[in-house]
Amino acid sequence: MTRSSWSTPHPLPENLRRSLKELRHGLLGLHKCLIVSEQVTYERIYGRIASAGQLLQLVMNDPWFAWLHPLSHLVVRIDVVLEDQEETTIETAQDLLVEARHMLRPSEEGDGFERSYYEALQRTPDVVLAHASVKKLLSTATTDASAAAA
Repeated sequence: MTRSSWSTPHPLPENLRRSLKELRHGLLGLHKCLIVSEQVTYERIYGRIASAGQLLQLVMNDPWFAWLHPLSHLVVRIDVVLEDQEETTIETAQDLLVEARHMLRPSEEGDGFERSYYEALQRTPDVVLAHASVKKLLSTATTDASAAAA
């Protein structure tokens, strides 16, 4: 069986590349809002975080912030695709868009990311606005293979 042209590495079509860049930008904004939201709640319980460096350490290592790691990893994977186009397939790039759509589904009954995301949306208006912005980007992002090739 031969590999399709969608799974053969070659430069991403410009519209798909643009969609990924816009998604990356939106996800970074959402990520920042989520960190601020978590910081406020964390500080209510544990006291003030002394510095940006301490916050960074908490975001990377503290279980309180661990639920944000899947979002961080998604942004890093988008960076890799945008940077290393020679090894990237259209299918891989499209899979990132699909993954983002699935990830950003908050759930009151869920657990892990989806539950914590739901809670952040309930308590922080800026998270709601960032979420809406990313969902809008995702609704217009190219995921159809024929559109990606156009």
